[in-house]
Amino acid sequence: MHDLVIRGGQVVDGTGAPARQADIAIAGERIVEVGKVEGAGRREIDASGHIVTPGWVDIHTHYDGQVTWDPMLSPSCWHGVTTAVMGNCGVGFAPARPDRRDWLIGLMEGVEDIPGSALAEGIRWGWESFPEYLDVLDRMPRVLDVAAQAPHGSIRAYVMGERGARNEVANAEDIAAMARIVREALDAGAVGFSTSRTQLHRAKDGEPVPGTFAGADELLGIGEAMAEAGHGVFEMASDLTPALDEFAWMKALALRTGRPVTYALLQSPLPDPTAQDNWRDMLRLTREARAQGAAITAQIACRPTGLVLGWQSTVHPFMTRPSYMAIAELPFAERLARLKDPTVRAAILSESPPPMPGIGMILMSGYDRMFRLEQPDGVLDYEPPAEASVAAQARRSGRAPDAIVYDMLMEKDGRGYIYLPLLNYAKFNFDHILEMMGDEATVLSLSDGGAHCGVICDASFPTYMLSYWTRDRQRGPTLPLEKVVSMQTRDTARLYGFKDRGILAPGLKADLNLIDYDALSILAPEMVFDLPAQGRRMVQRAKGYRATIVSGQVTFEHGEATGVLPGRLVRGRRTDRPAMAAE
Repeated sequence: MHDLVIRGGQVVDGTGAPARQADIAIAGERIVEVGKVEGAGRREIDASGHIVTPGWVDIHTHYDGQVTWDPMLSPSCWHGVTTAVMGNCGVGFAPARPDRRDWLIGLMEGVEDIPGSALAEGIRWGWESFPEYLDVLDRMPRVLDVAAQAPHGSIRAYVMGERGARNEVANAEDIAAMARIVREALDAGAVGFSTSRTQLHRAKDGEPVPGTFAGADELLGIGEAMAEAGHGVFEMASDLTPALDEFAWMKALALRTGRPVTYALLQSPLPDPTAQDNWRDMLRLTREARAQGAAITAQIACRPTGLVLGWQSTVHPFMTRPSYMAIAELPFAERLARLKDPTVRAAILSESPPPMPGIGMILMSGYDRMFRLEQPDGVLDYEPPAEASVAAQARRSGRAPDAIVYDMLMEKDGRGYIYLPLLNYAKFNFDHILEMMGDEATVLSLSDGGAHCGVICDASFPTYMLSYWTRDRQRGPTLPLEKVVSMQTRDTARLYGFKDRGILAPGLKADLNLIDYDALSILAPEMVFDLPAQGRRMVQRAKGYRATIVSGQVTFEHGEATGVLPGRLVRGRRTDRPAMAAE
């Protein structure tokens, strides 16, 4: 007698092999049979008309704080994610001296737009060292599995204090101390080390993340500790400036240590065509390095890094205009009543945003990059053509573009949204993303689950990948269902050495999704205030998930949680070997 049998589904097993009709038998936490299952199950699920896939393995999330109080880890749990890797981009909450906790919260709030008040109220501190942090996580049941990386920012500040926080140069003793902490973290079960080298990542006080300007000696010293530990991925967010210099030390680290190195790669938003195509040069360098034995993989996204602008969002185009600033602190209901007042509307629209540098000006008046997200038929358009922009609408209609934006935001009783694809959309199409996804040197990533609460909700990436890239895309080619499934199961799992999941095969972990493929869709983003201290976050739900199964237990059924919490901490193991993303 099996514990669970899933019968008659179209099994897309994660290997890239053609879908086939099959049954799946589960005993305890493991798959025991895939094919024609003769034996009965204590519970059986009829999967006829559904596809059956491995659970999604999301390798780029920021649940480092939320994981200590929330067993659900929504919104990722609503999108079929069964394993989430956190501690990305060099930020996290361990190691943490008691007198630096507030500083770590400010760092995470600034970099990842997670409300500091929610973190301050929600986190139940019970650790100082990274191993102690893992032990705390290990004791808490949850709906899905989590794995943690050791973040450079907290390690540097722990070792160097204010010198580290302010990005002063690390001396030999500092580097040795950081290396010891990284080794200790990996020995305790961290699955990697992460750092940030982008000017976009700044603490709440405006300071760049500790480690942003770290020298090659510091990074290679930490890499040597990873080599001694015998496992772990070196993950990085970087501006890649200058690209050749950045790539040189990445390649040296990968070759010297034997550890996988992975970095975020997005299309530049700069108007210069050469800059827009720099990603091709990076992938060429990555392929060449891989051919020489360096396990380097670029993390890519399935759609733009797009901001969702609304009256309740962290940013919107009117936030710097004096007449709006005069009502900005009112409770939303009162503020909305004022925004509906024609006199207030006219006053706001009569003003111009003050001059701002770079991205700030795009957020306030980049109307050629602003679009309606939710279409009249309810479909969300993340690949809009240039002629659908607010600027193009203004030219056709003769209306002022800011008036169009204002009215869009007032839709749905003040809960309308503007979509602003900030990165990865320089040419107003996904052609480059398709090319990236076809490259052997890439892995699907960058969902940022749990982060950017006030302006982004890309935790829906897994559902979007399946629905848009295999079925709904009209502006160019789609991808085979089998490839898309393998991209976010086998490939992501292998990069982090998770050899027990990502494929539906006997002996492997029973993490699965049963999906009504024809009905699969993501819903419009909505702002909710359900974090601790009534913290704000943007969430996005999905339709079409018949069931999600973690370790053989049904955690979600028809979109509703069943109440079981089989998720656990995944600890890295010294037996893991370096892996290429699509090995």
